Amino acid sequence: MQIFPAVVRRFWNEWEIQALVLISLIIQTILTVMGNRRKYLTSYTLSFILWFAYLSADWFAAFSLSVISKNAGNFEDPKFALKAFWAQFFLLYLGGPDTITAYSLEDNELWWRRLLMLAFQTMIAFYVSLKASNETLLSSLAFPMFIAGIIKTGERIWVLRSASSEKFKESMLRRPDPGPNYARYMEEYCSKKDEGFEVTSDRFMEAPVLGDISFTAPENVMISDGATLQDAYNFFKTFKQLFADLILSIQDKVNSQSFFQSVSCDEAFKVIEVELAFMYDVFYTKAFKVYSLPGCVFRLISFSCTVSVLFLFSVMEKHAYSRANVIITYVLLVGATILEIYAVLLLLTSDWTKLWLSKHKNAVVDLLYVGITFFDSIPLFRIKRWSNTIGQYNLIEFCLKLRPPKCSFLQKVFCHNEWLEKHWYHDSVDVSMGLKELIFQRIVQKSRSASNDLKACKDLCASRGDRVFNDPRCLSEISKENLETLKESVEVETDQSILLWHIATNLCYNYDRNTTQNPDSYPNCEASKLLSDYMLYLLVMLPIMLPNGIEQIRFQDTCAEAVEFFEERNSISDVKQACMTLLRVSTEIPPSEVKGDRSKSVLFDGCRLAKSLQSLGNIERKWELISHVWVEILCYSAIKCRWSHHAQQLTRGGELLTHVWLLTAHLGITEQFQISKGHARARLIVQ
Repeated sequence: MQIFPAVVRRFWNEWEIQALVLISLIIQTILTVMGNRRKYLTSYTLSFILWFAYLSADWFAAFSLSVISKNAGNFEDPKFALKAFWAQFFLLYLGGPDTITAYSLEDNELWWRRLLMLAFQTMIAFYVSLKASNETLLSSLAFPMFIAGIIKTGERIWVLRSASSEKFKESMLRRPDPGPNYARYMEEYCSKKDEGFEVTSDRFMEAPVLGDISFTAPENVMISDGATLQDAYNFFKTFKQLFADLILSIQDKVNSQSFFQSVSCDEAFKVIEVELAFMYDVFYTKAFKVYSLPGCVFRLISFSCTVSVLFLFSVMEKHAYSRANVIITYVLLVGATILEIYAVLLLLTSDWTKLWLSKHKNAVVDLLYVGITFFDSIPLFRIKRWSNTIGQYNLIEFCLKLRPPKCSFLQKVFCHNEWLEKHWYHDSVDVSMGLKELIFQRIVQKSRSASNDLKACKDLCASRGDRVFNDPRCLSEISKENLETLKESVEVETDQSILLWHIATNLCYNYDRNTTQNPDSYPNCEASKLLSDYMLYLLVMLPIMLPNGIEQIRFQDTCAEAVEFFEERNSISDVKQACMTLLRVSTEIPPSEVKGDRSKSVLFDGCRLAKSLQSLGNIERKWELISHVWVEILCYSAIKCRWSHHAQQLTRGGELLTHVWLLTAHLGITEQFQISKGHARARLIVQ
């Protein structure tokens, strides 16, 4: 501090604690208001602000407590008495808001480390309160605030521990089932056999497996989406086991299949998004625990403590204290009260409350729902379940460098940083109902063809487009050579397949737009383009969600070849012209025979695939085939992605891939089912 002028040092020494406590309040406000919004906002700015606020919140609170404890010897002076009182607010802040307890899944795993840190900080706050205790009312007010802080920190540890992978998995383990007594069964078998009887063993089904789609109808039909909330919660209680690598029973599969095969696409995706919203609350907020009866009781106690302290502080004698410190104390108390009220209002407008209301019908419930509807209309309380958008990335547009740099200064500072450049070409669009309908109908069609056979289920999970080419129409409309090219394109590694079909889809799309045909008139054309750009977005921006491969090497080699090709032809000025130029390149000889295997570029392999697709004379049939292949690749990628990566994306606006993963599981296309015909038992037949 000696490098600063004496005036600055004196100012900082006098106002250090005041500044820290106000900064902590601002950080808590940011976390409270914006914490839940990351469910549907995909902004990198929001992610950075929340990340910085989440990390700095605990640091500011812990550092401030240490600064206050250093002044413990001065607490008899009224000038420092209020500062000792502020220590309880830092304990309250260490408990964190309801809307964000964990920034990522890893934070849940470190709950024991957080427990030790909070226990240490709690002891410091208690020491400060003990050191500053006297016979004044202000000293007495520290106790209820200390209780509120203890409840808040206890809630946070409770939630973090419950959401950790080990405890979360333990909470869903069923009771041990030893099965029939084998030793007793064999004793009886041997005994009957020794007596001279002819004994055989036979199996019978103890409980038949039947589909049951009859869920309890909402008691209160006044609640909007009440039936959807109840259906989603029923499935959530079972299918949350997918997030713990547990196996579901055949009865779970049959029940889920029978429901999702009988509902509309809109209803199916609504149930999925409500389930994932519940799952988000389990992993990243206090909702799942605090919205229970014990949680509500603790919340009532902490809120009562804060409000009572605010009231008593407002009526007590304060002449002995600094006016500035009194104002700051009011700000802290009012701020804590407002944040508590806001948390309660968020609770009332949440899906958890609406779910509870849908199960009850009386005048009080109806009146409460009217109030909830009012708050739902206020943007501050309106929380969507997910962004309902998908990322878009176009390889040809990226290689043409059509967009000017958004941050040329940063580009120079980071020496033309590739990460920044890739982000300039990233877009997002809304997920249309037409796209959802295509995905849903295709998955339902696959589900209906599935059986309870383990091999058939595994075949469906491993399908990446080959089933599309087994269609009799493909065999009759496409030549043997072109059909072989199509089949080879889905038998290679996933990242290579995505790049091949992305290039081919772009070439076909722009070719059709450049000719007399209007591709927009074909229902599957736009959906194919959206899925093509979305899968490349995942490959470039979120490769962790795709099966392991060399996607980065393959992408950069393909881009390098495309850039070289376009630079040699200076006349190319847009994507459409680039696609037409690529299609004019002869691909009679396979590119691998000319280029070898050193370069992983698939640019002209994609051109070759596009020409094979163009051999289909029926334009509508061509786009139907392309769209079906993309849905197959999408489903395969969703199934192969680990649950932890799906769960992490819930904090970044959500991903369509995650919704497809849960939808395929509900329709029985997953490897996390225990395939069985039912509960079989053995019995002895004595003759």
